[in-house]
Amino acid sequence: MNSALHPIEKPATGNLEASRIAKLAPRPTTLAQTGLSTTFLADLVAKHLANSGVLTFSQLIDRLALAGPIIEQLLLWMRKEGRVEVRARSGTAGELRFGLTERGRSDALDAMMRGGYLGPAPVPLKDYVAIVRKQSIHERRITRQRMREAFQGVVISDELLDQLGPALNSGRAIFVYGAAGTGKTFLAKRLAQALRELVLVPRAIAVNETVIQMFDPLSHLEAELSDGPSPLMLELGFDPRYALCERPVVCSGGELTAEMLEVHCDSATREYNAPLQLKANNGLLLIDDLGRQRIQPEVLFNRWIVPMEEKKDFLTAGPGQHFTVPFDLVLVFSTNLDPHELADDAFLRRIGYKISFKPVSVEQYKQIWDDVCAERSLQCETELLDYVIHELHARRGVPLLPCHPRDLLGMALDRLTYSGVGNTITPESLLWAWDNYFVDSAGGSP
Repeated sequence: MNSALHPIEKPATGNLEASRIAKLAPRPTTLAQTGLSTTFLADLVAKHLANSGVLTFSQLIDRLALAGPIIEQLLLWMRKEGRVEVRARSGTAGELRFGLTERGRSDALDAMMRGGYLGPAPVPLKDYVAIVRKQSIHERRITRQRMREAFQGVVISDELLDQLGPALNSGRAIFVYGAAGTGKTFLAKRLAQALRELVLVPRAIAVNETVIQMFDPLSHLEAELSDGPSPLMLELGFDPRYALCERPVVCSGGELTAEMLEVHCDSATREYNAPLQLKANNGLLLIDDLGRQRIQPEVLFNRWIVPMEEKKDFLTAGPGQHFTVPFDLVLVFSTNLDPHELADDAFLRRIGYKISFKPVSVEQYKQIWDDVCAERSLQCETELLDYVIHELHARRGVPLLPCHPRDLLGMALDRLTYSGVGNTITPESLLWAWDNYFVDSAGGSP
């Protein structure tokens, strides 16, 4: 619990991994293999052309994430229907360009009024459900060695690690609680390191004629295929309507509302967006600071009580369009409030794992202190740490929390920088940091 997570570099995959991914979702080479109708895809082509004016054949391939033969078949159908026309080539060796006819512009406007989605061709709902099950997070087995590798360099007790590991394997929700500053949020996010594996996330899914945007760069970290096949090699590689990503990690805190748990339609753009739990499928969903959201805890619990039991969620996309998707994720609740103030015993029983986060030991505190000093190139004598532990923490009855070394040393450094006296921490600077860090209810010096 001694440092923030370092940014994860965009991972690359080799030939073996590329082969595994390709088997999950092979590239469609015919219109029938997309699972979408000709009229649906023609409307999407029309919207792209209406938005851009004129597009070349290769630009349409890129924007719709469909193979050339599929685009060729769509354009042929649209030309027969009088919706598309061929425009003059650009340059002596330029590609054919395509634009909408008057009828095509009218049809594109009608399609845009019915749904504002403008992006790659979506994945049919049934295909999405199938691929979620193929790469289920609950099929991933975490071992003790895997947990220690994931938390390498982090000060955490073996006892706590051996609680979190089985909880990840259980397939049940995890409830972590304890005082503020005990490292709950940091360690909950770090759990994603134990789940690191590449999965396919659709950029959008189609529920009948309604398209729901799924891919979110804030939740989905894309990977790169090293030595991947050429886009022209249609028999190789995975369906480009999917993004190859690390397992999703979705975090929500005090900003969470009930609306964020349902499919949302933007009234201005007429675009549908996936709820948090759908974006987190095949990954981890952390509800942080539980009890401080804009949604009441009992409303949140009641919303998810069935999905947690049945491992499937029930959603609505537009009037009368009800559909079911897998609820395939590791759900983590984190709070510094008393769990019994947030949920009754019946719901707590359904969660399964309740893990208490406590203050750290003296040895752990010292390790975190040393790590922070090394990270910030601070000069700090051993006697100063004894002063903090025995004179400040012990005498004043303040428990040793993993957040304290970073916060106190950071504030002491702020004062030294302001005073222009170097970076050697002194008892005076630490006492000054302590007095400014803790609130004294009596109004005097702590």
